[in-house]
Order: sequence, then structure tokens, then C-alpha cells
Amino acid sequence: MKILILGCNGQLGRCLNDQLINKDYEVIYASRDQIDIANFKDTKSQILKLSPDLIINAAAYTAVDKAEEDQKTANLINHLAVKNIADICILQGCWLIHVSTDYVFDGNSKTPYKEDDKTNPQGIYGETKLKGELAIQASGCKYIILRTAWVFSEYSSNFLKAMLQLGSKTDELSIVGDQIGCPTYAQDIAIAITEIIKRLNSTENLQGIYHYCGKNVCSWFEFASKIFNSLSAFGINSPQKLRSIATSDYPTDAKRPAYSVLNCKSIYEKFDINQPNLDVAINSALKKIFTNKLQ
Repeated sequence: MKILILGCNGQLGRCLNDQLINKDYEVIYASRDQIDIANFKDTKSQILKLSPDLIINAAAYTAVDKAEEDQKTANLINHLAVKNIADICILQGCWLIHVSTDYVFDGNSKTPYKEDDKTNPQGIYGETKLKGELAIQASGCKYIILRTAWVFSEYSSNFLKAMLQLGSKTDELSIVGDQIGCPTYAQDIAIAITEIIKRLNSTENLQGIYHYCGKNVCSWFEFASKIFNSLSAFGINSPQKLRSIATSDYPTDAKRPAYSVLNCKSIYEKFDINQPNLDVAINSALKKIFTNKLQ
């Protein structure tokens, strides 16, 4: 199987490289410099020339707050470019695995969101990601849409890396404690995608939307506490004081969902993929950061 990964330099793209490097696939990694999905004509030409059996779209506009003022670019990358990729998949006859987000929901639920629950994004980022999902579904291509949440890893910029940076500079941190979700290690997302790939050539009807996130439900404050509690094993000092604050005390341009827990029953039933443990994931990421000095 020939696999094309778009957005290979992001944290998920780099984790996919880690997980697929020794697998029996021909994998083509494309950064924005190599395939700029905002250039529809060039993207089409290059993909058809490469002739992949599967496209994994890990490229996205993920600057949640900036999207509120840069709506045109967010829509271009998260919606219109995705529509173009889906249309190319039709021409190529290949599968598309597309990564989406919990931000398609409004966060007002009290129970974990199922794949068919009503979507109601509260900001431009979530709105454009939802439009991308709908464009894929309308295209008629063979697709897997994988919604995930609170993604972190040893790579790129994310909450774990931000906590390490801030924690090294101050003895006191204030972290939002009233937003609830399931932190998800990008390496685990990559592993889940490799499990999905194994089944794509089967005769089963696999097409659809699936939720996948970490097993542990917590707030950002609790997530930060777990990160700092894990540092002692690496001989790293933590801030002396963590303070839980309300969302209203930390205003942002884009509204965050208050509740982002995803129901992952479908992906378990269809692919036998379990939700990973957060403590194990944090320790794995920290070990790679402090062992390899990753940036």
C-alpha cells in the first residue's frame, strides 16, 4: 500500500512517521513546502502523479484564537482544501483518513459525545473543521474521519510543552480548571491510525466518523498537575504552586468547549482500538523529550 501523509511536520505527522517507519508500506511524507494544500491545482497534480492508495490528512489550521480574525485562511485550509483533497480521492480511487476535532461540538453536554450527536461549533476553528467533515461526506470518497481532542506529544507546540516551558520559569502557575476533556497523546493517535490502515482492504463497511481520545477525563488544571507530578522521575523541579482558575479568569478570543469528552465505543467495536492511559502517555512523551532533547 502506498500512503501519502499531508502535514508531515506537525506533531501528528511526526508521530505517524515514528509509527510507520518499520511497517511494510510505501510512505510518502509531504510538508507544506512539498504539497501546499492551499494550492488546489498543484495539490491535484502532485497527488495524481504520486497515485497513493491512501491519503492521511494531518494538515490543518489549528490556531484556535487566531482563526477568529483570520477566518479566510482557516476556511481555506480546514474546509476548501479538504474538499479539494476529497475530490482528488474520488479521481484517484483512494481512501482518505482525515483528522478532526472535538470543537465541532458546543461543549454543553454532560455525557461523552457520540459520533452522531448534534454538532454546534462555537468558533471559526470548529466551524471550518465541521465544514471540512461535511465536504468529505458529500464528496462520495472512501473516508475515515477521526475526531480527537486535547492533543499533546513530544513534538511541536502543545499543552504539555507549554507547561514544561512555563514551569521552568516560575514557581506559581494558574491553570483553567472548569474545562473538561480527555488529553490524547499524538503517538497513540498514530498507533490507532496504523490499526485502521490494516483493515482498509477488507470487505467490511468501515467508512464513517469515529471518536478517539485518551481514557482519562480531567481538567486542564488536573492535566497540568499530572505533568508536573511526573517530572520528579526525570530529576526536574516543578512549580511550587498550581492554582485552578475559571475560564472567565482567562479570556480568549475563541470560546472553548466546557466539556470535550468523546465517546470512543465505536472505534473499539469496529477496530478493537482501546483508549490509552494518560499517565503512561505523559511519561512516554517526557522520556522522549528529556532523552532526545526534542523541540
